[in-house]
Amino acid sequence: MTIAPPVRQRSGLALFFAVTFTWTWAFWLVAISLGGPAMTSPTVIPYLLGGFGPVIGAIVVRVRRARRRQPAPAHTVGIRPSMRLFWVPPLLVLASATVLAAALLAQLVGGPMVSLAPGRDLIATVGGPVPFLVSMLIAGPLAEEPGWRGTAYPRLRASMSRLQAGLLLGVVWAVWHLPLFFVNGTVQADLGLFSWSGLLFSLSVIPMALLTGYAYESAGVVAAIAVHFGVNATMALLGVGSPVTQAFIVAVQMLVVLTLLALRRTPRTDQPARTDQVVTGPSHQISRSRG
Repeated sequence: MTIAPPVRQRSGLALFFAVTFTWTWAFWLVAISLGGPAMTSPTVIPYLLGGFGPVIGAIVVRVRRARRRQPAPAHTVGIRPSMRLFWVPPLLVLASATVLAAALLAQLVGGPMVSLAPGRDLIATVGGPVPFLVSMLIAGPLAEEPGWRGTAYPRLRASMSRLQAGLLLGVVWAVWHLPLFFVNGTVQADLGLFSWSGLLFSLSVIPMALLTGYAYESAGVVAAIAVHFGVNATMALLGVGSPVTQAFIVAVQMLVVLTLLALRRTPRTDQPARTDQVVTGPSHQISRSRG
């Protein structure tokens, strides 16, 4: 299968960003204008719908690619062979461990004590462990990863290294979240945009983008979803909000992901795709179902 030339991949990327930001920000601006708490009617409807912008963007790009019969981007990662899925549990544990390790380090330097009390209160508020897990899985991981990692990331990798693609996508991802700082009742609004907590939240999106990008290249979108879920769920269970803890999360995750990227980096696999390259062997793991 011939790899789509960079110009087509950039076209798909522009379409994805346009659809994603238009969909998300339009709904979130409606939520802001309504003024009510995010999880109360009627604000909850545009608030929740806005979060699905990346998935909508991914669907639009895939439909256009299918109609034009275009090949998948060079760095698209499917879930075959099934052996790839063995990476998912370790990556999920690693993602959660970065948050827990950061919380423990913050406690050692005088930050908040590590406690599951906030998590127990949150679980009781949402109606139990199952609703908590479902909400943590849908709001963020499932609503975003097919777009950010499954669609945008492979197209960025057409002309960038893993590090460059992750950093750029992290900045875009952070900007995408900005309207949430003005939606009452969201985590971001509680932190405050012009505060250390708000600044660190936006900064933390960058190592998260690198970590989920690493997971995507390991086992596809499923692994990216697992990493996203692991970080979000662990932060919610620990009630992370302190700037000290957030700063340690940024530092720990950046250290972990840079180490992982350094260990994986090779001249052959970390370079942008050649425009004249033809994929013929199974080692490339190109799948038409993703990208």
